[in-house]
Amino acid sequence: MAGVDEVGRGCLFGPVVAGAVILDPERPIRGLADSKVLDADQREELARRIRERSVAWAVAGVDAGWIDRINIYQAARRAMQAAVAKLSLRADYLLIDAMRLDLPIAQQSLIKGDARCRSIAAASIVAKVERDAWLARWDAVYPGYGLASNKGYATPDHLRALTALGPTPAHRMSFEPVAAVARFCRLAPQPLAAEQLALFQAAGAQ
Repeated sequence: MAGVDEVGRGCLFGPVVAGAVILDPERPIRGLADSKVLDADQREELARRIRERSVAWAVAGVDAGWIDRINIYQAARRAMQAAVAKLSLRADYLLIDAMRLDLPIAQQSLIKGDARCRSIAAASIVAKVERDAWLARWDAVYPGYGLASNKGYATPDHLRALTALGPTPAHRMSFEPVAAVARFCRLAPQPLAAEQLALFQAAGAQ
């Protein structure tokens, strides 16, 4: 039985990432909970235990280009299906957080499953830790957006940088306010204000 969950659905930047975990009943893990209620240190420690003690685990992501092409709901489903397919042991049954997958495997969709089911919680934790690590690496590629800290969500610092610098190729162009900024950049380019220019230069742009 595998738990399946995704993270990053509401972000403006980067991939949606899914996890799939088959827990080992002989090696229980204390403290499993919805990744959103855990702090970063707790998630890191639990992810380490999950990787060590679970029967099988896997993560998979779908990037911003596909999100814009097929919409975030379908992209999340695709990421979940890819994570299940990557498991080293075939699952006989899936417990999925609020979703049904196009897979020939018996499954049950659970509303708020990451708070109700240990294996779904484990999947959300490994997915969250993996996605956060990816965003930390993207922060070095696209400095100035605060991706290592805001994880691509619509925080005030991210929105300010998005307005000043414009969207990157890894932003989700179909999401507002990215779409609005992208339209502005295409249709009405304007010189940067002094404050925007300072932010742009601080980001390391040439």
